[in-house]
Amino acid sequence: MKIIVLMGGTSTERMVSISSGEQVCMACRKKGHRAVLLDVFFGTQQPAEDSFFAEEYDVAFHAEALRKKTEVLEKTKRERTQFFGDHVIELCKMADMVFLALHGENGEDGKVQAAFDLLGISYTGTDYLSSAICMDKGLSRILLTASHVPMAKGLCLKKEEKEKPFEKLSLSFPCIVKPCCGGSSVGVAIASNEEEYKIALQEAFSYEEEVIVEEYIKGREFSVALIHGKALPIIEIAPKQGFYDYKNKYQAGATIETCPANLSKEKTKEMQTYAELAYKVLRLHTYARIDFMMDLKENLYCLEANTLPGMTKTSLLPQEAKAIGMEYEDLCEKIIEISMEKCKK
Repeated sequence: MKIIVLMGGTSTERMVSISSGEQVCMACRKKGHRAVLLDVFFGTQQPAEDSFFAEEYDVAFHAEALRKKTEVLEKTKRERTQFFGDHVIELCKMADMVFLALHGENGEDGKVQAAFDLLGISYTGTDYLSSAICMDKGLSRILLTASHVPMAKGLCLKKEEKEKPFEKLSLSFPCIVKPCCGGSSVGVAIASNEEEYKIALQEAFSYEEEVIVEEYIKGREFSVALIHGKALPIIEIAPKQGFYDYKNKYQAGATIETCPANLSKEKTKEMQTYAELAYKVLRLHTYARIDFMMDLKENLYCLEANTLPGMTKTSLLPQEAKAIGMEYEDLCEKIIEISMEKCKK
């Protein structure tokens, strides 16, 4: 098949997206597909012709070239109003499947998916509506709580409410402050007192106009990946220092990841059941990842849903898939297969 691995973009997770895309493209090539990388924002100067899907293709070389383009990202954003880069739409129309390796804003928020739906372009993962809902942590909190998926006590704050005294939030320290629609823990901080809370708010609001403030859950962190709505073995995430922030997520060796997680059969079943319920409530499709915390009394709390989980060498989804004997290349092939079925309906 002719496959466009769409990555890059303009979000704070651009570099992670390129790493995901590079690995996916290599995997698709190993499966015999004519897969190529394409930056959704920068596009390509190469004409939209069948020759773009070359038989011989140096994935690592092209990925590195796209990383270098990040140096001119901000300048290009100021000079342009259009999001899609040159020939992106034409090439995606030519492909049999677009494998979305996008993360964060303008990729994981449903905007690209909505455009592709209108244009009849086939893509991997969930649709525009579910993507938008999951990207908005405030909205997804409301839906999950209403469906009896346990969540930590918390609320949304708009920028004009940033001066609201902490004591009026009906929360206690320590608390977590995070951008409402961010990803990869960018802008997330733990605040133990009023001073740290104000600093955390300022940082989170520098990314977005709305933030989430919720009580900090002390305990163990887990993630449950799902393929076609079925939960995979649970992975436990234990950072060697601090919490599971951007650095600990993507720096090799910074976090101890155990899969399957050391949990009782009962607790494993409970967490997987909640993950499958969240998948259904949020109308997810193809694959996703639901993150959880378990406190010292073994109470579970859902953190968030990820509609386009990372596919880097250190990402969680590939590790969970491997726990059931599914190698990385087979995982990518399965995602494409399920997505093809979805597009035929």
